[in-house]
Amino acid sequence: MMLRRRLTRPLAAALAVGTSLGLLAGCATSDEGDPVSFDTPHSDKQVQRQALQQHKGGAKPPGPETVFPTGPKNAFTVQRDLDDGTKIGVTEVHGGKSGFNGRVWVWAPKQYFDPAYADSGFPVLITLPGGKGYPTNYWTGKGIDLQGNINRWVDEGKSLPFIVVMPILNPDAEFYYDGSDIPGQPKIGTWLTEDVPDFVRANFRTFKSRDGWAIMGSSSGGFVGLKSVLQKPDKFKAVIASGPDTVPDSPLWKGHEAERQANNPERLAAALNKKPDTPGNEVFIAFQVGTKETGLTNLRKFMRKYGKGPVKTRLEIIQDGEHNARSYMRGMNDGTMAWLSSHLQGPIRSAANPPSAS
Repeated sequence: MMLRRRLTRPLAAALAVGTSLGLLAGCATSDEGDPVSFDTPHSDKQVQRQALQQHKGGAKPPGPETVFPTGPKNAFTVQRDLDDGTKIGVTEVHGGKSGFNGRVWVWAPKQYFDPAYADSGFPVLITLPGGKGYPTNYWTGKGIDLQGNINRWVDEGKSLPFIVVMPILNPDAEFYYDGSDIPGQPKIGTWLTEDVPDFVRANFRTFKSRDGWAIMGSSSGGFVGLKSVLQKPDKFKAVIASGPDTVPDSPLWKGHEAERQANNPERLAAALNKKPDTPGNEVFIAFQVGTKETGLTNLRKFMRKYGKGPVKTRLEIIQDGEHNARSYMRGMNDGTMAWLSSHLQGPIRSAANPPSAS
């Protein structure tokens, strides 16, 4: 088993959050700390109702159902500007279901602001860091440049244009919480899998179906992503789990063994294996591991034992890869992101609106 406390190597990154397209929207470029908005002309439910009424007999338009922002809207400030004019924004999310409040960074791709996609939802990728994951999320950082790489992968046909959501992973830097509701502790599991998605739906055009929802994480974040998708396959369809453990090992589980096992990916996968292998039960797990880190044997064992029935698995072995985000980005480039994207719903271009030349 990989010990996240020993192997995690947090990467320095500026506080960040993804957002708006000031350039494409015709606004001046915002600087760090300035207010920024993700609103588009079709960002409210009134427009959604009007669009539905235009279809004969009030029938829903064909294709996956788009959920327009429900509100209430969050106030975002700029964390970082990207070269294409998009921005990472940051805000504080108040968890209505968990009672926990935490910082979340967000980025929307340039396609989100393109009139050709104004009536379509976008897939969401919740990205989780390794280490303590507090008070920052290193996937916002310029050095890793996840967002810039997604832009490139979209152009190369390797990725869908995801809305990238980057919450803090833990409520403090003292412990890690396994992305779970550990008795007597903040309900981080509920916050990550319920409150954070509710926040995204309040502010962005998304898909109602789980086909538009995935998680990506490294090290301890990879464990949380793996656990969350297996625990709530009705909400998430796929995960990229890089260098993860496959069992919960937070010291905070002491005295709560039944609850710990209820958050054990191995037990969750075994339970899902017993369900019919139908599209509605399928989950897609993309493991990544570098040749210079431990964990390969354990991941192969997990895949042999649990990668069957509705649990679909893939393994990307990264040559000379280490236990860090930069290595995992190489794996995503080499095939993982394309595999993940092939199993998720992408935005639908409107026939009436050709793509922007921007």
